[in-house]
Amino acid sequence: MSSTATQPAESQLSNALARDRLGVAAVVFFVMSAAAPLTVVAGVVPTGLAVTGLTGISIAFIAVAVILAIFSVGYVAMARHISNAGAFYAYVARGLGRPTGVGASWVALLAYNMFQCASYGGFGAIAQPLFVDWFGIDLPWWAFGLVAWALVAVLGVRDVAVNGKVLATLLVAEIALTVVFSIAEILSDGFHPSSAPVDVSSLTGAGSGALLVMAITGFVGFEQSVVFSEESRDPKRTVPRSTYIAIALIAVIYAFASWAMISAAGADQVVARSVEEGPELFFNLAAGPLGSIALHLGHILFLTSLIAAMISFHNIISRYMFSLGREGVVPRLFGRTVPGTGAPKNGSLAQSAVGLIVIVAYAVAGWDPLVQLFFWGGTGGGLGVLLLITLTGFAVIAYFARNRTDEDVLHRIIAPVIGAVLLVIVSYLALSNIATLLGVDPDSTTAVAVPGSFLVVLVAGIIWGLFLRSSRPQVYSGIGMGANSATTGGGGFSAALNETPDQGYHR
Repeated sequence: MSSTATQPAESQLSNALARDRLGVAAVVFFVMSAAAPLTVVAGVVPTGLAVTGLTGISIAFIAVAVILAIFSVGYVAMARHISNAGAFYAYVARGLGRPTGVGASWVALLAYNMFQCASYGGFGAIAQPLFVDWFGIDLPWWAFGLVAWALVAVLGVRDVAVNGKVLATLLVAEIALTVVFSIAEILSDGFHPSSAPVDVSSLTGAGSGALLVMAITGFVGFEQSVVFSEESRDPKRTVPRSTYIAIALIAVIYAFASWAMISAAGADQVVARSVEEGPELFFNLAAGPLGSIALHLGHILFLTSLIAAMISFHNIISRYMFSLGREGVVPRLFGRTVPGTGAPKNGSLAQSAVGLIVIVAYAVAGWDPLVQLFFWGGTGGGLGVLLLITLTGFAVIAYFARNRTDEDVLHRIIAPVIGAVLLVIVSYLALSNIATLLGVDPDSTTAVAVPGSFLVVLVAGIIWGLFLRSSRPQVYSGIGMGANSATTGGGGFSAALNETPDQGYHR
């Protein structure tokens, strides 16, 4: 890998993402599509009830929203000084040092790819019986997974604004259905208002760690606002607004829908029904007032919810690859975009290749796409993102401790410190409850391999960062600098934003 960035004049690729394409609404659509409201309400909530036996999921969503909001105070403050599609990677590099930043980028790629590939398994497993019921078409799960994969692969190389319009359409329908179905559950004959879903004591009882992690999995994607900072209009305002709006909307929808579902099923019966009915519980409770047609519509939007999440995660992954390629941390061909659309083409194609390999591997091996891909992959990805957010929390503290900015003490110190402490507690609870979350024995290989994989890639990334420091100093000096990276020739979008230079950023 050369330490200089030469680009042939005839190249059809550039090293800049498209500017001024996304407003607050568009970024919120990307964020909430990754969170996949209907998938969480109909899938994660019943699973959480079945696994933990605790009904306080609504208060868990609210608690997680508060923690993430506190974390975001420092997070979006840092975004006012650093605009980089690498988000967590760039922040950790600028706060805790370049080698740790590279390690964080590898953790991010693993976690988001786990989510992305998990969605293919979930889509295929859920679509297969539905198509038999609807059309009499009996195809293997992987055939449906490949159809979704192809759609996402095509959209991945299109203009980000096109992706935003697709997500907006799917998300509005998804949220509307979630709210309508929740209201229908309130109007059902078996509905009795229950205080169990908002019982604060459930956050301190046995299994509370698993409950909190189930809740935080539903918020994965909220950090996307920073990933799209280089493509946003007025990112210094777009990023914080979209972040807080997304967290608030997600919390309200999740808390309300889970409260309605538990109250309609009965707090003393909902756990047993969750074990028996799984994701169908949410739809079955609303079927009485709404009828079978609404039930079919719910299933359709359940599938489109997964597709929306795939599109959103695909965009995150391709932009992480772009950010790393632009700085020379990975082969520089990943740091190129298509003129006109600004799409990070090579990063997108790389993620599509990974997704295809996973689908084929599971199909050939005959592994369970629902449990061993969708459930394990989603839970593992959620754990990885949680650990990444925690690491970023400390990076925010370190960054403001070293750099003089115009941020007040709340944004620089108070909120970041409180957020970091809370995230450490949740991370500890997540790791100590990993076997429960995965539904496996504590001594099983899976219980060790899932959290262990993140430690392995973190250490491997740090080692690669140290290698770059000793053998490729020019590349190393540009880590975390985005468009101002020495390997991109400097300037660019971040320079236009007068990005705050780091004082003493030489590690």
